[in-house]
Amino acid sequence: MHHLIDQMIEPYHCKTNRDYKNALKEIIQEIALLGLSRSIFFNIAAFYGGSALRIFYKLDRFSEDLDFSLIEADDSFDIRIYCRAIETELQSFGFDVQVLKREKKQLTGIESAFIKGNTLIHLLKIDGLSSPLHGIHKNEKLHIKFEVDTTPPPGAEFEVNYNLNPIPYSVKLFSLPCLFAGKLHAVICRGWGNNRVKGRDLYDFIWFLSKSISVHLGYLENRMKQTRHIKKEVCLTKNLLLELLQKRFQNIDFDQVKSDILPFVRDPFSLDVWSKDFFCGLLSKIKFYT
Repeated sequence: MHHLIDQMIEPYHCKTNRDYKNALKEIIQEIALLGLSRSIFFNIAAFYGGSALRIFYKLDRFSEDLDFSLIEADDSFDIRIYCRAIETELQSFGFDVQVLKREKKQLTGIESAFIKGNTLIHLLKIDGLSSPLHGIHKNEKLHIKFEVDTTPPPGAEFEVNYNLNPIPYSVKLFSLPCLFAGKLHAVICRGWGNNRVKGRDLYDFIWFLSKSISVHLGYLENRMKQTRHIKKEVCLTKNLLLELLQKRFQNIDFDQVKSDILPFVRDPFSLDVWSKDFFCGLLSKIKFYT
């Protein structure tokens, strides 16, 4: 295994199997981004989602997937070109992985692939790592989803940021106000019919508020119209957004969302305060981007 991998895992101070597995996945994510940066990917696409927040803005929770969106819609986009770029980069660092396109069963605007490898084999390759490895099955598979939205709504804004691990490289990201808009879209619209909100969405919602990040209301409106969660003739005002969020929070099963987020956070105590009253009380803290 490349010596840079040993340097990358050291700051995690891993103590449990889960810590080691999460650290391994995060390191693979960062090397995958390096591979995409070496290609032309960030000329046509931008990074968003929980992993973007963790890697570039120090969100304090683990995120499993790599989520991207094309800057402009392109029906001819071929994710396989970038699967090869990721696979080549990871193999150059000693990872024995495959990056395979997921064949779609129905027509959607999302192209997906998976980075696949063996968890135990890769952990054993890391210098100085001998414990705790008991309890990890020899055939346990590592899966990281790589997903690209090929039909993005208009109105997004972008910025370029830099990562230093494993070597310096640049990545195009959605702006923070647009990232917040995307997260609010997930909070309101994910599982629209059954109220099964992901705890990760609520955790990130709190993070955005704690950093005093404003929401790009216009971009959120475009996203909600594209997914038909509001009608084309409707204007998404500040009051309407707050009304939609309040209704959402009042219908959430908070035991369910806590169980969803628990594997991704280090301090479960931070979830004790989660309730309808807590989240409805946070609505007054939302700021709007102008």
